[in-house]
Amino acid sequence: MARTSNSSVPAFGMKDRLGYMFGDFGNDFTFILSSMFMMKFYTDVMGLSAGVVGMLMMAARFVDAFTDVTMGQIVDRSKPTKDGKFRPWIKRMCGPVAIASFLIYQSGLADMSYGVKVAYMVITYLLWGSIFYTSINIPYGSMASAISADPTDRASLSTWRSVGATLASLVIGTGTPLIAYVTVDGNPVLSGSRMTIIAGVFSVCAVICYLLCFNLVRERVPVPANNQKLDLVALGKSLITNRALLGIIAAALLLLLAMLGMQGMSAYVFPNVYRSTQAQSAVSLLSNVAILIICAPLASKLAAKFGKKELSTVSCLFGAACYAVCLFVHPDNVWVYVAFYVLSFIGIGFFNTVIWAMITDVIDDSEVKNGIREDGTIYAVYSFARKLGQAFSSGMVGALLSLVGYSAKTAFDPAVTEGIFTISCIVPIVGLVAVALALVFLYPLNKKRVEENVAELARRRGEK
Repeated sequence: MARTSNSSVPAFGMKDRLGYMFGDFGNDFTFILSSMFMMKFYTDVMGLSAGVVGMLMMAARFVDAFTDVTMGQIVDRSKPTKDGKFRPWIKRMCGPVAIASFLIYQSGLADMSYGVKVAYMVITYLLWGSIFYTSINIPYGSMASAISADPTDRASLSTWRSVGATLASLVIGTGTPLIAYVTVDGNPVLSGSRMTIIAGVFSVCAVICYLLCFNLVRERVPVPANNQKLDLVALGKSLITNRALLGIIAAALLLLLAMLGMQGMSAYVFPNVYRSTQAQSAVSLLSNVAILIICAPLASKLAAKFGKKELSTVSCLFGAACYAVCLFVHPDNVWVYVAFYVLSFIGIGFFNTVIWAMITDVIDDSEVKNGIREDGTIYAVYSFARKLGQAFSSGMVGALLSLVGYSAKTAFDPAVTEGIFTISCIVPIVGLVAVALALVFLYPLNKKRVEENVAELARRRGEK
């Protein structure tokens, strides 16, 4: 266990793990809701084109190139308070991010003009994602380095963070389809008023989770303010030449394309292809429970034995293989499709469980090379990559739906539903194979390299 920098601060333990779990539970009450249901809401309730929604969501995320890095710099340069360097941001921003998320899903505006609805979507999406979500997620992610200096503790925080994300996905993915849909002419149709209420409830839940995170977690590792003059050229050069960071960014972006593509398409595959919102609810329940009982307990052990990079590569290839078989079989029975989805999601789950620990590995690697620890900045760049993955997945799904002719009027046409099925298989196949290739050829931090970096940093800190 890591030593505490302050004798009044209790040693690292279960309260920290639970608190950190609640942090991502809160994050994903808004993030996963956006990933799974925002496009469906704006195509089916607000009446916007899938292509327009996807492109606007993608364009909005490029704003994060500025807001994420800016927030990373703000965090790195901020002075520690009595509550720590990172914790105060969680308390400050939990209310604004929750309110902004709720504002996105206002079905009462469905009768407004097309242009007004487009403008409203862009403004609220930017307000939520580029400003408020950024201002709480960057310090939350950076905080892991300050909770403990011990690599084992950090790996456990990564696991518990993944548990929090999984629980949010479980609640949203399982509960929302059962409540949000109504039957019209024998077909399941998304209810706008119900989605507005659901978004409000999830926003309240997010605030509660954030406050639990703030109250349970403690910072132990002193992270002084970085008072060096900001040199944008040097910063850009440092980031560009950081192979470990570039590798994890590429892998994370491609993973988000595959995973969010799967989740986004589930809002169309199950109600439109298979006519079953019950299966949509069940697939979320089964896939997330599988992550909790398989990935969460095994990921840290397998990563310790084989390496995080090695585990992630194999698991992604397994996920791609599952969907390749599904595409070939083309099951008519929805529960066979559910089985392929769950198996593939387990593959994704192993990578998702260790990826946050891989970020701390990248931060350590950068410190070994440059002598400067830049938790906030590196995490900000990584966070931006994740948001790009979210954006590109929305743009990709929107464009592909438009390509097969999807609209509220053609939602159940046979040619359209066949196209939806094909897209739902091809996206994870291509995405997960690309993730594996990025890890093999771009990301250099194998098990041996990570262990060498940990030993080197321990030696340097011991000398001081």
